[in-house]
Amino acid sequence: MVVPGPRSWHYRRSLASRVTLLATMAVGLAVAALAVAAYVTVRHQLLDTLDHSLKSRALAAAQSSAINRLTREEVPSWVVGAADIRIGTISASGEIDGTRSQGGAPITLGGPELSVARGEQTWTCRTITTADGDFRVAAVPSNEPGVALVLAQSLESNHYTLEKLGFVLFVFGALGVIAATLAGWAVARNGLRPVRRLTAKAEEIARTEQLDPIEVEGNDEIARLASAFNAMLAALSASRDRQRQLVADAGHELRTPLTSLRTNLDLLAQADQRGGLSPESRVELMDDVRFQIAELTNLIGDLTELAREDSTPAAVEPVDLADVVTRAVERVRRRASSLHFDVHAQSWWVTGEAPALERAVTNLLDNAAKWSPPLGAVTVTLDHGVLRVADQGHGITDEDLPHVFDRFYRSKESRTLPGSGLGLAIVRQIAERHGGSVRAGRAEPEGGAAFWLSLPGSTTAPDSAPSDVVTTP
Repeated sequence: MVVPGPRSWHYRRSLASRVTLLATMAVGLAVAALAVAAYVTVRHQLLDTLDHSLKSRALAAAQSSAINRLTREEVPSWVVGAADIRIGTISASGEIDGTRSQGGAPITLGGPELSVARGEQTWTCRTITTADGDFRVAAVPSNEPGVALVLAQSLESNHYTLEKLGFVLFVFGALGVIAATLAGWAVARNGLRPVRRLTAKAEEIARTEQLDPIEVEGNDEIARLASAFNAMLAALSASRDRQRQLVADAGHELRTPLTSLRTNLDLLAQADQRGGLSPESRVELMDDVRFQIAELTNLIGDLTELAREDSTPAAVEPVDLADVVTRAVERVRRRASSLHFDVHAQSWWVTGEAPALERAVTNLLDNAAKWSPPLGAVTVTLDHGVLRVADQGHGITDEDLPHVFDRFYRSKESRTLPGSGLGLAIVRQIAERHGGSVRAGRAEPEGGAAFWLSLPGSTTAPDSAPSDVVTTP
Protein backbone atom coordinates (compact mmCIF):
# COMPACT_ATOMS: atom_id res chain seq x y z
CA MET A 1 0.00 0.00 0.00
CA VAL A 2 1.35 3.40 -0.98
CA VAL A 3 0.88 6.08 1.67
CA PRO A 4 0.59 9.56 0.13
CA GLY A 5 3.26 11.98 1.24
CA PRO A 6 2.61 15.34 2.83
CA ARG A 7 2.90 17.09 -0.54
CA SER A 8 0.93 14.56 -2.59
CA TRP A 9 -2.22 16.70 -2.34
CA HIS A 10 -0.51 19.33 -4.46
CA TYR A 11 0.18 16.88 -7.28
CA ARG A 12 -3.38 15.55 -7.19
CA ARG A 13 -4.56 18.96 -8.39
CA SER A 14 -4.92 19.80 -12.05
CA LEU A 15 -2.05 21.54 -13.81
CA ALA A 16 -4.22 24.61 -14.47
CA SER A 17 -5.10 24.95 -10.78
CA ARG A 18 -1.43 24.56 -9.82
CA VAL A 19 -0.39 27.25 -12.31
CA THR A 20 -3.16 29.52 -10.98
CA LEU A 21 -2.12 28.87 -7.39
CA LEU A 22 1.53 29.61 -8.13
CA ALA A 23 0.61 32.80 -10.00
CA THR A 24 -1.62 33.91 -7.12
CA MET A 25 1.09 33.21 -4.56
CA ALA A 26 3.68 35.07 -6.62
CA VAL A 27 1.44 38.12 -7.08
CA GLY A 28 0.37 37.98 -3.44
CA LEU A 29 3.97 37.98 -2.24
CA ALA A 30 4.84 40.82 -4.61
CA VAL A 31 1.85 42.87 -3.47
CA ALA A 32 2.65 42.21 0.19
CA ALA A 33 6.27 43.22 -0.32
CA LEU A 34 5.25 46.41 -2.12
CA ALA A 35 2.64 47.22 0.54
CA VAL A 36 5.15 46.76 3.36
CA ALA A 37 7.73 48.83 1.52
CA ALA A 38 5.20 51.59 0.84
CA TYR A 39 3.97 51.57 4.44
CA VAL A 40 7.48 51.72 5.90
CA THR A 41 8.53 54.43 3.44
CA VAL A 42 5.52 56.64 4.19
CA ARG A 43 5.91 56.11 7.94
CA HIS A 44 9.58 57.03 7.79
CA GLN A 45 8.82 60.06 5.61
CA LEU A 46 6.11 61.31 7.96
CA LEU A 47 8.39 61.00 10.98
CA ASP A 48 11.25 62.66 9.14
CA THR A 49 9.03 65.58 8.10
CA LEU A 50 7.69 65.93 11.62
CA ASP A 51 11.21 65.84 13.10
CA HIS A 52 12.41 68.61 10.82
CA SER A 53 9.30 70.67 11.59
CA LEU A 54 9.74 70.25 15.35
CA LYS A 55 13.44 71.06 15.15
CA SER A 56 12.90 74.25 13.15
CA ARG A 57 10.09 75.40 15.48
CA ALA A 58 12.10 74.57 18.57
CA LEU A 59 15.14 76.46 17.32
CA ALA A 60 12.97 79.48 16.51
CA ALA A 61 11.26 79.40 19.89
CA ALA A 62 14.56 78.92 21.73
CA GLN A 63 15.75 82.31 20.52
CA SER A 64 12.80 84.05 22.21
CA SER A 65 13.51 86.02 25.41
CA ALA A 66 10.10 85.06 26.71
CA ILE A 67 10.96 81.38 27.06
CA ASN A 68 9.94 81.33 30.73
CA ARG A 69 6.50 82.78 29.94
CA LEU A 70 6.01 80.13 27.26
CA THR A 71 6.69 77.34 29.68
CA ARG A 72 5.41 78.58 33.02
CA GLU A 73 2.27 80.41 31.93
CA GLU A 74 -0.72 79.15 30.05
CA VAL A 75 0.33 80.49 26.66
CA PRO A 76 -1.50 79.08 23.65
CA SER A 77 0.65 76.59 21.76
CA TRP A 78 -0.29 78.15 18.42
CA VAL A 79 2.33 80.75 19.28
CA VAL A 80 4.97 78.29 18.05
CA GLY A 81 3.02 77.36 14.96
CA ALA A 82 0.83 74.37 15.92
CA ALA A 83 -2.22 73.83 18.05
CA ASP A 84 -1.22 70.30 19.21
CA ILE A 85 2.26 71.12 20.51
CA ARG A 86 3.30 71.00 24.15
CA ILE A 87 6.12 73.25 25.31
CA GLY A 88 8.49 72.73 28.20
CA THR A 89 12.05 73.05 29.43
CA ILE A 90 14.54 70.84 31.21
CA SER A 91 17.56 72.11 33.09
CA ALA A 92 20.95 70.54 33.41
CA SER A 93 20.06 69.56 36.97
CA GLY A 94 16.99 67.67 35.75
CA GLU A 95 14.33 70.23 36.71
CA ILE A 96 11.39 70.06 34.29
CA ASP A 97 8.92 72.84 33.58
CA GLY A 98 5.89 72.58 31.30
CA THR A 99 5.18 69.75 28.82
CA ARG A 100 1.62 69.72 30.16
CA SER A 101 -1.18 71.21 28.10
CA GLN A 102 -4.87 71.51 28.79
CA GLY A 103 -4.73 69.14 31.72
CA GLY A 104 -3.22 66.32 29.66
CA ALA A 105 -0.99 63.57 30.99
CA PRO A 106 2.59 64.66 31.66
CA ILE A 107 5.36 63.69 29.27
CA THR A 108 8.23 62.06 31.09
CA LEU A 109 11.55 63.41 29.86
CA GLY A 110 14.81 61.55 30.31
CA GLY A 111 18.43 61.17 29.38
CA PRO A 112 18.33 62.38 25.75
CA GLU A 113 16.73 65.68 26.69
CA LEU A 114 19.01 66.04 29.71
CA SER A 115 22.10 65.57 27.49
CA VAL A 116 20.94 68.49 25.33
CA ALA A 117 20.52 70.70 28.42
CA ARG A 118 24.05 69.81 29.51
CA GLY A 119 25.43 70.61 26.04
CA GLU A 120 26.39 67.04 25.23
CA GLN A 121 24.16 66.97 22.11
CA THR A 122 22.94 69.68 19.77
CA TRP A 123 19.42 68.28 19.60
CA THR A 124 17.40 65.09 20.02
CA CYS A 125 14.09 63.78 18.74
CA ARG A 126 12.31 60.64 19.87
CA THR A 127 8.86 59.11 20.44
CA ILE A 128 7.46 58.99 24.01
CA THR A 129 4.28 57.15 24.93
CA THR A 130 1.93 58.71 27.48
CA ALA A 131 -1.58 58.10 28.70
CA ASP A 132 -2.76 60.53 26.04
CA GLY A 133 -1.01 58.66 23.26
CA ASP A 134 2.31 58.82 21.42
CA PHE A 135 4.23 62.10 21.18
CA ARG A 136 7.22 63.06 19.11
CA VAL A 137 9.53 64.99 21.44
CA ALA A 138 12.29 67.32 20.20
CA ALA A 139 14.81 69.05 22.47
CA VAL A 140 17.17 71.91 21.49
CA PRO A 141 19.41 74.21 23.58
CA SER A 142 17.69 77.45 24.68
CA ASN A 143 19.20 80.92 25.01
CA GLU A 144 19.57 80.31 28.73
CA PRO A 145 22.68 78.32 29.70
CA GLY A 146 21.98 74.83 31.04
CA VAL A 147 18.38 74.80 29.83
CA ALA A 148 16.91 72.90 26.86
CA LEU A 149 13.64 73.76 25.18
CA VAL A 150 11.37 70.77 24.60
CA LEU A 151 8.59 70.63 22.02
CA ALA A 152 6.24 67.63 21.93
CA GLN A 153 3.68 67.01 19.20
CA SER A 154 1.06 64.26 19.16
CA LEU A 155 1.42 61.49 16.60
CA GLU A 156 -2.31 60.94 16.37
CA SER A 157 -2.53 62.49 12.91
CA ASN A 158 0.38 60.33 11.74
CA HIS A 159 -1.28 57.20 13.09
CA TYR A 160 -4.52 58.15 11.41
CA THR A 161 -2.76 58.68 8.09
CA LEU A 162 -0.93 55.35 8.40
CA GLU A 163 -4.16 53.53 9.28
CA LYS A 164 -5.84 54.94 6.20
CA LEU A 165 -2.81 54.02 4.10
CA GLY A 166 -2.76 50.48 5.49
CA PHE A 167 -6.47 50.05 4.75
CA VAL A 168 -6.05 51.33 1.19
CA LEU A 169 -3.02 49.07 0.60
CA PHE A 170 -4.89 46.07 1.97
CA VAL A 171 -7.99 46.68 -0.15
CA PHE A 172 -6.12 47.30 -3.38
CA GLY A 173 -3.70 44.46 -2.64
CA ALA A 174 -6.60 42.05 -2.13
CA LEU A 175 -8.23 43.26 -5.34
CA GLY A 176 -4.90 42.81 -7.14
CA VAL A 177 -4.54 39.23 -5.84
CA ILE A 178 -8.11 38.43 -6.92
CA ALA A 179 -7.48 39.92 -10.35
CA ALA A 180 -4.22 37.98 -10.61
CA THR A 181 -6.04 34.77 -9.66
CA LEU A 182 -8.66 35.29 -12.35
CA ALA A 183 -6.03 36.27 -14.93
CA GLY A 184 -3.84 33.31 -13.97
CA TRP A 185 -6.76 30.92 -14.31
CA ALA A 186 -7.67 32.37 -17.72
CA VAL A 187 -4.07 32.21 -18.92
CA ALA A 188 -3.62 28.69 -17.58
CA ARG A 189 -6.81 27.47 -19.21
CA ASN A 190 -5.92 29.07 -22.53
CA GLY A 191 -2.22 28.17 -22.43
CA LEU A 192 -2.84 24.55 -21.46
CA ARG A 193 -5.48 23.95 -24.11
CA PRO A 194 -2.90 22.21 -26.38
CA VAL A 195 -1.88 20.02 -23.44
CA ARG A 196 -5.49 19.03 -22.84
CA ARG A 197 -5.91 18.30 -26.54
CA LEU A 198 -2.74 16.19 -26.49
CA THR A 199 -3.96 14.36 -23.39
CA ALA A 200 -7.35 13.65 -24.97
CA LYS A 201 -5.64 12.38 -28.11
CA ALA A 202 -3.35 10.09 -26.08
CA GLU A 203 -6.36 8.72 -24.18
CA GLU A 204 -8.18 8.17 -27.48
CA ILE A 205 -5.17 6.30 -28.90
CA ALA A 206 -4.97 4.14 -25.77
CA ARG A 207 -8.68 3.37 -26.11
CA THR A 208 -8.96 2.81 -29.86
CA GLU A 209 -5.32 1.88 -30.76
CA GLN A 210 -5.59 4.17 -33.80
CA LEU A 211 -2.09 5.64 -34.21
CA ASP A 212 -3.13 8.72 -36.18
CA PRO A 213 -0.80 11.74 -35.82
CA ILE A 214 -1.78 14.84 -33.88
CA GLU A 215 -2.15 18.22 -35.56
CA VAL A 216 0.77 20.48 -34.62
CA GLU A 217 0.11 24.20 -34.17
CA GLY A 218 2.78 26.85 -33.70
CA ASN A 219 6.43 26.30 -32.83
CA ASP A 220 6.51 26.56 -29.04
CA GLU A 221 7.28 23.90 -26.45
CA ILE A 222 3.81 22.37 -26.75
CA ALA A 223 4.26 22.10 -30.52
CA ARG A 224 7.62 20.39 -29.96
CA LEU A 225 5.93 17.99 -27.54
CA ALA A 226 3.25 17.23 -30.12
CA SER A 227 5.92 16.66 -32.78
CA ALA A 228 7.81 14.31 -30.46
CA PHE A 229 4.56 12.50 -29.71
CA ASN A 230 3.90 12.13 -33.45
CA ALA A 231 7.41 10.75 -33.92
CA MET A 232 6.74 8.25 -31.15
CA LEU A 233 3.44 7.29 -32.79
CA ALA A 234 5.20 6.80 -36.11
CA ALA A 235 7.84 4.60 -34.50
CA LEU A 236 5.16 2.64 -32.65
CA SER A 237 3.14 2.20 -35.82
CA ALA A 238 6.21 1.02 -37.73
CA SER A 239 7.10 -1.38 -34.92
CA ARG A 240 3.57 -2.76 -34.87
CA ASP A 241 3.61 -3.20 -38.65
CA ARG A 242 6.96 -5.00 -38.44
CA GLN A 243 5.60 -7.22 -35.68
CA ARG A 244 2.53 -8.09 -37.70
CA GLN A 245 4.64 -8.73 -40.76
CA LEU A 246 7.01 -10.91 -38.76
CA VAL A 247 4.15 -12.94 -37.33
CA ALA A 248 2.55 -13.31 -40.75
CA ASP A 249 5.80 -14.27 -42.46
CA ALA A 250 6.78 -16.60 -39.63
CA GLY A 251 3.41 -18.29 -39.81
CA HIS A 252 3.81 -18.72 -43.54
CA GLU A 253 7.36 -20.07 -43.28
CA LEU A 254 6.50 -22.40 -40.39
CA ARG A 255 3.52 -23.77 -42.29
CA THR A 256 5.72 -25.17 -45.08
CA PRO A 257 7.88 -27.60 -43.04
CA LEU A 258 4.95 -28.49 -40.80
CA THR A 259 2.83 -29.35 -43.86
CA SER A 260 5.66 -31.44 -45.26
CA LEU A 261 6.07 -33.26 -41.95
CA ARG A 262 2.33 -33.95 -41.73
CA THR A 263 2.30 -35.23 -45.32
CA ASN A 264 5.24 -37.56 -44.72
CA LEU A 265 3.70 -38.89 -41.52
CA ASP A 266 0.37 -39.48 -43.29
CA LEU A 267 2.18 -41.35 -46.06
CA LEU A 268 3.99 -43.45 -43.49
CA ALA A 269 0.74 -44.29 -41.68
CA GLN A 270 -1.06 -45.19 -44.91
CA ALA A 271 1.89 -47.33 -46.02
CA ASP A 272 1.90 -49.18 -42.71
CA GLN A 273 -1.80 -49.96 -43.19
CA ARG A 274 -1.02 -51.46 -46.61
CA GLY A 275 1.86 -53.55 -45.44
CA GLY A 276 4.63 -50.98 -45.08
CA LEU A 277 7.19 -49.31 -47.30
CA SER A 278 10.25 -50.79 -48.83
CA PRO A 279 13.47 -50.20 -46.90
CA GLU A 280 14.71 -47.75 -49.54
CA SER A 281 11.44 -45.75 -49.50
CA ARG A 282 11.35 -45.69 -45.71
CA VAL A 283 14.92 -44.39 -45.55
CA GLU A 284 14.12 -41.73 -48.14
CA LEU A 285 10.99 -40.66 -46.27
CA MET A 286 12.78 -40.54 -42.91
CA ASP A 287 15.59 -38.49 -44.44
CA ASP A 288 13.02 -36.03 -45.71
CA VAL A 289 11.42 -35.86 -42.22
CA ARG A 290 14.80 -35.19 -40.64
CA PHE A 291 15.50 -32.50 -43.21
CA GLN A 292 12.20 -30.76 -42.49
CA ILE A 293 12.84 -30.99 -38.75
CA ALA A 294 16.26 -29.43 -39.26
CA GLU A 295 14.70 -26.67 -41.39
CA LEU A 296 12.10 -26.06 -38.68
CA THR A 297 14.79 -25.94 -35.99
CA ASN A 298 16.87 -23.47 -37.98
CA LEU A 299 13.82 -21.31 -38.64
CA ILE A 300 12.92 -21.20 -34.95
CA GLY A 301 16.51 -20.29 -34.12
CA ASP A 302 16.49 -17.50 -36.68
CA LEU A 303 13.20 -16.15 -35.35
CA THR A 304 14.59 -16.23 -31.82
CA GLU A 305 17.64 -14.27 -32.94
CA LEU A 306 15.46 -11.67 -34.67
CA ALA A 307 13.31 -11.34 -31.55
CA ARG A 308 16.43 -10.05 -29.72
CA GLU A 309 16.44 -6.90 -31.83
CA ASP A 310 16.08 -4.53 -28.88
CA SER A 311 17.55 -6.69 -26.14
CA THR A 312 20.76 -5.91 -24.27
CA PRO A 313 23.78 -8.02 -25.25
CA ALA A 314 24.28 -10.83 -22.78
CA ALA A 315 28.11 -10.85 -22.77
CA VAL A 316 30.00 -7.91 -24.24
CA GLU A 317 33.77 -8.29 -24.38
CA PRO A 318 36.75 -7.49 -26.61
CA VAL A 319 36.71 -9.89 -29.55
CA ASP A 320 39.31 -10.45 -32.26
CA LEU A 321 37.27 -10.59 -35.45
CA ALA A 322 40.04 -12.58 -37.18
CA ASP A 323 39.54 -15.44 -34.70
CA VAL A 324 35.78 -15.27 -35.28
CA VAL A 325 36.31 -15.51 -39.04
CA THR A 326 38.68 -18.49 -38.63
CA ARG A 327 36.18 -20.42 -36.51
CA ALA A 328 33.30 -19.64 -38.88
CA VAL A 329 35.31 -20.75 -41.91
CA GLU A 330 36.19 -24.07 -40.25
CA ARG A 331 32.54 -24.70 -39.44
CA VAL A 332 31.29 -23.93 -42.96
CA ARG A 333 34.18 -25.85 -44.57
CA ARG A 334 32.94 -29.04 -42.90
CA ARG A 335 29.51 -28.54 -44.45
CA ALA A 336 30.84 -27.55 -47.89
CA SER A 337 33.94 -29.70 -48.25
CA SER A 338 34.03 -29.36 -52.03
CA LEU A 339 34.64 -25.62 -51.92
CA HIS A 340 37.93 -23.83 -51.51
CA PHE A 341 38.04 -21.00 -48.94
CA ASP A 342 40.70 -18.37 -49.57
CA VAL A 343 40.97 -16.47 -46.27
CA HIS A 344 43.12 -13.43 -45.46
CA ALA A 345 42.18 -12.02 -42.04
CA GLN A 346 44.05 -9.25 -40.30
CA SER A 347 43.50 -8.92 -36.57
CA TRP A 348 40.72 -6.45 -35.78
CA TRP A 349 39.46 -5.97 -32.23
CA VAL A 350 35.83 -5.07 -31.63
CA THR A 351 33.70 -4.87 -28.51
CA GLY A 352 30.63 -7.09 -28.71
CA GLU A 353 29.19 -10.59 -28.48
CA ALA A 354 31.46 -13.26 -29.89
CA PRO A 355 28.63 -15.80 -30.54
CA ALA A 356 26.53 -13.19 -32.38
CA LEU A 357 29.45 -12.03 -34.50
CA GLU A 358 30.32 -15.63 -35.35
CA ARG A 359 26.72 -16.25 -36.36
CA ALA A 360 26.78 -13.21 -38.67
CA VAL A 361 30.01 -14.33 -40.35
CA THR A 362 28.73 -17.90 -40.62
CA ASN A 363 25.53 -16.71 -42.30
CA LEU A 364 27.56 -14.81 -44.89
CA LEU A 365 29.74 -17.85 -45.52
CA ASP A 366 26.73 -20.19 -45.73
CA ASN A 367 25.12 -17.87 -48.26
CA ALA A 368 28.32 -17.84 -50.35
CA ALA A 369 28.63 -21.62 -50.10
CA LYS A 370 25.00 -22.10 -51.16
CA TRP A 371 25.46 -20.09 -54.35
CA SER A 372 28.99 -21.21 -55.25
CA PRO A 373 29.36 -23.81 -58.02
CA PRO A 374 30.87 -27.22 -57.17
CA LEU A 375 34.63 -26.99 -56.67
CA GLY A 376 34.26 -23.22 -56.60
CA ALA A 377 36.11 -20.80 -54.37
CA VAL A 378 34.93 -18.41 -51.65
CA THR A 379 37.17 -15.43 -50.96
CA VAL A 380 37.19 -14.08 -47.40
CA THR A 381 39.16 -10.91 -46.62
CA LEU A 382 39.30 -8.96 -43.34
CA ASP A 383 41.15 -5.66 -43.62
CA HIS A 384 40.83 -2.82 -41.08
CA GLY A 385 37.40 -3.83 -39.85
CA VAL A 386 35.85 -4.57 -43.26
CA LEU A 387 35.01 -8.22 -43.89
CA ARG A 388 34.49 -9.11 -47.56
CA VAL A 389 32.90 -12.43 -48.54
CA ALA A 390 32.72 -13.13 -52.29
CA ASP A 391 31.57 -16.20 -54.20
CA GLN A 392 31.73 -17.35 -57.84
CA GLY A 393 27.99 -17.77 -58.35
CA HIS A 394 25.76 -15.95 -60.80
CA GLY A 395 25.57 -12.88 -58.54
CA ILE A 396 22.64 -10.79 -57.36
CA THR A 397 20.26 -9.29 -59.89
CA ASP A 398 19.44 -5.59 -59.84
CA GLU A 399 15.87 -6.49 -58.95
CA ASP A 400 16.87 -8.49 -55.86
CA LEU A 401 19.71 -6.27 -54.64
CA PRO A 402 17.57 -3.78 -52.63
CA HIS A 403 15.80 -6.62 -50.80
CA VAL A 404 18.53 -9.13 -49.96
CA PHE A 405 18.55 -8.05 -46.27
CA ASP A 406 14.76 -8.03 -45.88
CA ARG A 407 13.22 -10.62 -43.60
CA PHE A 408 11.91 -13.72 -45.37
CA TYR A 409 12.86 -12.33 -48.76
CA ARG A 410 13.89 -15.04 -51.22
CA SER A 411 14.68 -14.56 -54.88
CA LYS A 412 13.03 -16.67 -57.53
CA GLU A 413 16.16 -18.81 -57.91
CA SER A 414 16.43 -19.48 -54.14
CA ARG A 415 12.88 -20.67 -53.54
CA THR A 416 13.84 -24.20 -54.51
CA LEU A 417 16.85 -24.21 -52.18
CA PRO A 418 16.88 -24.77 -48.41
CA GLY A 419 16.64 -21.70 -46.21
CA SER A 420 14.17 -19.39 -44.54
CA GLY A 421 15.20 -16.02 -45.95
CA LEU A 422 16.31 -14.80 -42.50
CA GLY A 423 20.07 -15.35 -42.61
CA LEU A 424 21.05 -12.04 -44.20
CA ALA A 425 18.44 -10.16 -42.14
CA ILE A 426 20.15 -11.52 -39.03
CA VAL A 427 23.53 -10.35 -40.37
CA ARG A 428 22.23 -6.80 -40.77
CA GLN A 429 20.66 -6.84 -37.31
CA ILE A 430 23.87 -8.04 -35.62
CA ALA A 431 25.94 -5.50 -37.55
CA GLU A 432 23.69 -2.61 -36.52
CA ARG A 433 23.63 -3.83 -32.92
CA HIS A 434 27.43 -3.60 -32.88
CA GLY A 435 27.47 -0.13 -34.47
CA GLY A 436 28.42 -1.41 -37.92
CA SER A 437 26.80 -1.96 -41.31
CA VAL A 438 26.55 -4.49 -44.11
CA ARG A 439 26.00 -4.10 -47.84
CA ALA A 440 25.80 -6.32 -50.91
CA GLY A 441 27.04 -5.99 -54.45
CA ARG A 442 28.78 -7.72 -57.31
CA ALA A 443 32.16 -9.36 -56.75
CA GLU A 444 35.05 -8.32 -58.93
CA PRO A 445 36.86 -10.19 -60.41
CA GLU A 446 35.10 -13.29 -59.06
CA GLY A 447 31.90 -12.39 -60.90
CA GLY A 448 29.51 -13.61 -58.20
CA ALA A 449 27.95 -11.89 -55.20
CA ALA A 450 29.96 -10.01 -52.57
CA PHE A 451 29.05 -8.81 -49.07
CA TRP A 452 30.92 -6.22 -47.00
CA LEU A 453 30.50 -6.28 -43.20
CA SER A 454 31.98 -3.20 -41.47
CA LEU A 455 32.46 -3.04 -37.70
CA PRO A 456 34.09 -0.29 -35.59
CA GLY A 457 37.22 -1.28 -33.66
CA SER A 458 41.01 -1.08 -33.71
CA THR A 459 44.00 -3.11 -34.80
CA THR A 460 45.29 -3.45 -31.23
CA ALA A 461 43.77 -5.34 -28.33
CA PRO A 462 42.67 -3.47 -25.18
CA ASP A 463 45.93 -4.52 -23.48
CA SER A 464 47.91 -3.07 -26.43
CA ALA A 465 48.93 -6.51 -27.70
CA PRO A 466 50.48 -6.45 -31.19
CA SER A 467 48.18 -7.37 -34.02
CA ASP A 468 48.68 -10.67 -35.85
CA VAL A 469 47.89 -11.63 -39.40
CA VAL A 470 46.05 -14.93 -39.78
CA THR A 471 46.13 -16.57 -43.19
CA THR A 472 44.26 -19.75 -43.96
CA PRO A 473 44.90 -21.52 -47.27
